[in-house]
Amino acid sequence: MHEARESRLRILIVEDEALLALLLQECIEDIGHEVVGTAATSAEALALARAHKPNLAFVDIHLADGPSGVETARRLSESDDTIAVFMTANQKLIPGDFAGAAGLVVKPYTANGVLAALRFIQRCINEKIAAGPAPASLTLSRSFSERWRVPAAG
Repeated sequence: MHEARESRLRILIVEDEALLALLLQECIEDIGHEVVGTAATSAEALALARAHKPNLAFVDIHLADGPSGVETARRLSESDDTIAVFMTANQKLIPGDFAGAAGLVVKPYTANGVLAALRFIQRCINEKIAAGPAPASLTLSRSFSERWRVPAAG
């Protein structure tokens, strides 16, 4: 992982709906993070991840090549460098182990909800421990909560 002083994240967007990907990219870049690429398919996502080594990947479940987002998140999460977060309305398609992903932001999401989730994960990366409970917009996987010692909400 990166040193605590590095606060700018390198983010991959895995989303086949171009407008959603663009809006998410603008939201991320507006607060100073770098979007290393957007991918509409699993193959594109994995190629971009190999080339750019993102810290974080926002992953939809249904991509242009089908419901391949779960396996994409699993493969991205196998790297110690990349934390995957699902962004989907299809929560029931996420396996119990979250396919190695850190958590889930449910669609339709708000810009504030995405930014709260992003800032929480950024603090975890920078501080090597959660600085408090996860925001309401982010449902965490059990493994992420345990790894980063996330306290229970309220």
